[in-house]
Amino acid sequence: MKFGKSICILNVGGTKYAFPRDVIKDFPLRRVSRLHNCASEKEVLEVCDDYDRERNEFFFDRHSEAFGFIMLYVKYGKLRFVPQMCELSFYNEMIYWGLESSHLEFCCQRRLDDRMSDTYTYFSEEDTKVEDDLRGEDVPEDSAGTGRGSAKWLERMRRTFEEPTSSIAAQILASVSVIFVIVSMVILCASTLPDWKTAENNSVEEHRIIEAVCIGWFTAECIVRFIVSKDKCEFVRRPLNIIDLLAITPYYVSVLMTVLTGENSQLQRAGVTLRVLRMMRIFWVIKLARHFLGLQTLGLTLKRCYREMVMLLVFICVAMAIFGALAQLLEHGLDLEMGNEDYASIPAACWWVIISMTTVGYGDMYPITMPGRVLGGLCVVSGIVLLALPITFIYHSFVQCYHELKFRSARCTRSLSAEFLN
Repeated sequence: MKFGKSICILNVGGTKYAFPRDVIKDFPLRRVSRLHNCASEKEVLEVCDDYDRERNEFFFDRHSEAFGFIMLYVKYGKLRFVPQMCELSFYNEMIYWGLESSHLEFCCQRRLDDRMSDTYTYFSEEDTKVEDDLRGEDVPEDSAGTGRGSAKWLERMRRTFEEPTSSIAAQILASVSVIFVIVSMVILCASTLPDWKTAENNSVEEHRIIEAVCIGWFTAECIVRFIVSKDKCEFVRRPLNIIDLLAITPYYVSVLMTVLTGENSQLQRAGVTLRVLRMMRIFWVIKLARHFLGLQTLGLTLKRCYREMVMLLVFICVAMAIFGALAQLLEHGLDLEMGNEDYASIPAACWWVIISMTTVGYGDMYPITMPGRVLGGLCVVSGIVLLALPITFIYHSFVQCYHELKFRSARCTRSLSAEFLN
């Protein structure tokens, strides 16, 4: 530094720190140490936001409390997050001053990694929308008349069908879709009642017409959503769209098989296949995930916690293998003549293990020997402990997903209110 006094004052958000010029030269924060190599005020203003030559004061328009915690790291060598401050905001402050995530304590590094992964999952769709909007703004003016108008209309249609809270029309469409789902579920459940087969032909015919109307609505909705989608390949790969296809296709397959096989003896041969296809329509109920926050939260939680779910399955499989083998040995293997026949094989014993670990206890099979009962007690206690360990992580992820989706829903509701007022 070729100018200024021997004492440098750093003003960070109104909080001042005084340092000798020699300390600035070897300061642990890269942005501060860069001040020593500045030869003019112009270079200084590239590093800080403002500079007062008379007092040799450098002003940084940054978070003062965050810089205070960073100064504690400079002094003591330990960097932790500021309480009640967003981890990403503090991380931005760290990057500004020249620090990296590796400078954080291990516990704070894990918090930052979890927050960044959650934020990427949550905002990736929003970032895609913004990029698409920006690309849409680059349309040449000569083709802006028809092209931009049609693109705007398609975008509005897409949001109407994909985002139930985006407009009043979208809410009405979502309500109608929910009504059709409920009606179709009622018809499907009623068709399995014993009185259904003995009902009059007119009543059965009315139910078939209602079912056909529901299927027609679902089919039209799926086709329109496919037409107005931006990326057709991405549309096909989405889980909810695959479920829609699985729910709609069986109806047309069953109708086709009925037409081809007739209504008499040949239909009896295809009866099992038709019943299986008919039961596949139960996937309609998953369509409610488009309109209810709770089901969306559940799906997002399962997506983020797949590692914990795999860990839970591994725990259960290992426990089943150990306790199943021991139960088969204690209840049947030691005495082949008088042994408990319910535990004749390890797979049969594994069924007892899983209902014991989950504390269901159907009572269809149980140990009768004293060693087997002791093993059963250990199995139940182990199940409680093993199942409780991953569920804690899943619970916290569920709460976080719920708050994120609730925040997003509230933001869409505010935009809907503004549209209604306009």
